[in-house]
Amino acid sequence: MKYQEINLVPHKSALINPPANILNEDVCLPAAVIKKSALKSNIRWMQSYADARGVSLAPHGKTTMTPWIFQQQQKAGAWAIGVGSAWQASIAMVSGINRVLMVNQLVGKANMALISQLKKKYPDVDYLCCVDSEANARALSAFFSQQGQTLDVLIELGVPGGRCGCRSPEQALTLAAQLADLPGLRLRGLEMYEGVLHGENPQPKIEALLRDAAALACNLERYVEGEFLLTGAGSVWYDVVCNVWLAAEKPANCRIAIRPGCYITHDAGIYQEAQEQLMARDQVACDLGGDLTSALELVAMVQSVPESGRAIVNFGKRDSAFDAGLPQPVAHYREGKALASPAETIETTGIMDQHAMLKLKPGVDVQVGDILVFSTSHPCLTFDKWKALLLVDDEYNVLDELETAF
Repeated sequence: MKYQEINLVPHKSALINPPANILNEDVCLPAAVIKKSALKSNIRWMQSYADARGVSLAPHGKTTMTPWIFQQQQKAGAWAIGVGSAWQASIAMVSGINRVLMVNQLVGKANMALISQLKKKYPDVDYLCCVDSEANARALSAFFSQQGQTLDVLIELGVPGGRCGCRSPEQALTLAAQLADLPGLRLRGLEMYEGVLHGENPQPKIEALLRDAAALACNLERYVEGEFLLTGAGSVWYDVVCNVWLAAEKPANCRIAIRPGCYITHDAGIYQEAQEQLMARDQVACDLGGDLTSALELVAMVQSVPESGRAIVNFGKRDSAFDAGLPQPVAHYREGKALASPAETIETTGIMDQHAMLKLKPGVDVQVGDILVFSTSHPCLTFDKWKALLLVDDEYNVLDELETAF
């Protein structure tokens, strides 16, 4: 029997009885859901923040890899969508995104060929990638000049012990001079990612790196024709990036682009903590009104209550991020009706491939078949476990199925 003949549902959270309501058990659970109201609010908030600071927003699409979400971000004013690979760039272009920042190195003939084909198919899309070595630059030059194409690149500035990127401004300047002599390449600016700096108090180190980047941009300006793109900022320090770069001396025709990604659904874990710290230090963010809110939830069912004080629910590592804190219950339903909040009485204490273990306080009423809604931490690693996520309203009516492209 062929696989297609037995594939009765397209993905693991398939709708069985549309129009579907998750609390009525019309959907195979567990399911990853996105609250539409919170999602739209987050898109508006971050775009408003970028506009208020006078910078461009290039959200990192690798968080969701969901074309519909890319489109909503672009419609709201995003200047570009950031990606991390040639495959991700192809998804963004096919989705109708008009500018794609691949904030990574383009290596390998097959990846280069894919980008070359995309540039031919979508000639109006502005595609940029990063370089940090002469070896990579020469390989790109040889390939794209042979195709009669020009590849736009950004020099990446890194840090010792970090990931990619030139390890010093001097190395970056040497690379810029080399790029100027290579056919098929055009330097557009400078890229960096401050999130590689960690520690108990990384902000002073981050600010120093940002100042170094701004100074380097001024020295690179002579190698760039037209607008100079200076880009950085993940989901934690985007306010600090704005503060330092807006105040620093930089190229005269300079566009600053920030690249937060996890704001799109936010979370109730590490990014909630980071956002609280940002709101405490950034008056611009406070003056906007509102804030980011968690939009991504995991809905699961209690499948066993094997002993007193312990329940097992039917999701696991195959369904949710677990690297930055376990999903924790935020709502409890039985036969479609809300019960008391479980936030203080039920705790997720362990997780396996298909099971999560809950610790119940004495007297807590949890039964097999109950539905529990869980908040998550670090949305990236939840998104990439699902072929589709369910877009829902605040009553958990399913509005749409959002396909991902991991």
